[in-house]
Amino acid sequence: MTPSRLAPARVGICVATYRRPRMLATLLKALDRQTFRKSVTPLVTIVVVDNDADGSAQIVVERLAATARWPLIYTIEPRRGISHARNRGVTAVARTADFVVFVDDDELPRRSWLDELLAVQESENADVVAGPVLARFEELPPSWVESGRFFDRPRYRTGQALTVAGAGNVLVRAATLAGQPGPFAPQFALSGAEDTHLFMRLHRLGARMVWADEAIVDERVPKTRLSARWLLQRAYRGGNGFARCELDVRGSARVRLSRAVKGAVRIAQGIGLLALAPASGMRGLVDASTRVCLGLGMLSGVLGYRYDEYRQVHGA
Repeated sequence: MTPSRLAPARVGICVATYRRPRMLATLLKALDRQTFRKSVTPLVTIVVVDNDADGSAQIVVERLAATARWPLIYTIEPRRGISHARNRGVTAVARTADFVVFVDDDELPRRSWLDELLAVQESENADVVAGPVLARFEELPPSWVESGRFFDRPRYRTGQALTVAGAGNVLVRAATLAGQPGPFAPQFALSGAEDTHLFMRLHRLGARMVWADEAIVDERVPKTRLSARWLLQRAYRGGNGFARCELDVRGSARVRLSRAVKGAVRIAQGIGLLALAPASGMRGLVDASTRVCLGLGMLSGVLGYRYDEYRQVHGA
């Protein structure tokens, strides 16, 4: 495929990090290895935002900056939380970039990742382009995790329109972010769902959001996540965060009632499946229980409760 964009796009890649020096180093090396076949090689700036006030990532960035393919900027965001870290990254690159790209410090983009994001953006004239995040287990998971596909995420055909996206693998037109306060809302700093909230807002404002199925990143899944407890917490957090986002962006009484009903339905489904769970062992038990937790999370969000799961991770 011959690139059709004549001038190279200016791209700012934002990486928020917190005490993951080895993973960060691996990510930065992978960014240096990006290849471009469908689009003109862009002018890239990478900004690493360290959410550790002690600056634990500085030595990693400084060591790699000397030989990096593209300019590498390091900055500290001392306020705890992913919203603050992401916002610091946007501030660092948005004024000089055509596109802002987000990738997480525990992810590994494939060689054609950025090329695919840029190519789909151009072909679809999109404001937002999101791609798949595939689980990459650090050790062989239990059989019930594999058979239950608990770490699989939805995938779509390239070009399919989206109503929401995540910030683990996404390109955003810089001008689209220009009028957005934050752009990531601080009330989601320690709970997560700050990305869901942003992209709900952008979709409501008419942003064109599409999928790029070949723009793949792999996400490391550590042993600590291979447990029923972690999966249940994730389900509860997901339901809580989505409900809070929905109510903040589209906060009518009808939306509140609809989300409460959907939460109650998830709980009823889960309870019903629990009766059948013994037949499918651990997989069935966890599947049913995650539905209950998802529904409980939705109901708690409707009632105004904020589940700050990451407060403990950040040392509070």
